Order: sequence, then C-alpha cells, then structure tokens
Amino acid sequence: MFGGRARRRGSRGAAAVEFALVAPLLFLLLFGIISYGYMLSYRQALSQGAAEAARSAAVLTASATTTEKTTAAVSALNQSLNTYGVSCSITGGATTGNLVKNSTTVGTCSVGVYDCSSVSNASPTQTSATPDCIRVYVNHYYSSNPLVPSFPGLGLVLPANLAYTAVAQVS
Repeated sequence: MFGGRARRRGSRGAAAVEFALVAPLLFLLLFGIISYGYMLSYRQALSQGAAEAARSAAVLTASATTTEKTTAAVSALNQSLNTYGVSCSITGGATTGNLVKNSTTVGTCSVGVYDCSSVSNASPTQTSATPDCIRVYVNHYYSSNPLVPSFPGLGLVLPANLAYTAVAQVS
C-alpha cells in the first residue's frame, strides 16, 4: 500500500504536461478546419455571386442600356456577398471596380457587356452594335486579406487568390 502512494505522487501534473504538449496541435487543427471551411463557403459565394450577377444582367430586356445591365449585375453580386461583409464598388458608367470589406480594398471586380466571340480573350471587345454576352469577373486577394484571422501556418494551405469569371449570353 505504501508503494502505490509513492507512485501516485510522482505522476502528479503529468496530465497538465501532456495537455501542454498536445494543445497546440489540437488548436492548429481546430482553427485550420474553421478557417478552411469559412474560405470554402466564401469561395462558393463568390462563384454563385458571379453567376447570379451575369444571369441578372442577361435577363434584362433588349432595350436595357449597358449601364443598367452593369447596375443589375453589381446589385446581384453585392446581394450574394453581403453575408461576408464584402461588396463590389462599380459606380457610374465604369465597368471595373474594387471588392471592398470595411472600407478596405480586398480585390477587384468587373462587369462587361461584350461580343460572345471575344469574351474568352484576356481583353474582350465590343465590335457589334448589339453585344450579346455579359462577363462578370471577381478576384479576392485572399492571402493578404483573409476574412477570418489567420492562425500561424495556415497561410500555406489557403489560396492566394479566389478568382471567378461567369459569362451569360443575352437572350
């Protein structure tokens, strides 16, 4: 009986030491799952937002102006990204703007009305009098502007940019 007591005293604090060794790995795994999951959710919202923006501009009447189509696309994109506190700021007759979160630029966005034959080019053109495709491009510089605070080491697995292009043909 005396020998069992001595052994118990010697193992005091072992659980605390074991927890101190395992806790950083546990927290890294936990924060990694949360950060990566949130990024994937945001990535889906960007993709869906770009597609919805292109669709909303494409379904406007044939008499709608390019500015009206751009406004409709930006409105649909902002509605999709509103949950994340991100918005596209294209104003007036412009076709390009910035993705903004809390008045900080976190990326770029553009909405253009082009000929479908050139929309896949790096710089599409509008050669006909009646353009027939809407192109929405969204690019978030995610590595330098993550939506959740970054835990040390997670930058290695998160993407540098989240970029999406959606094209819809005007009917």
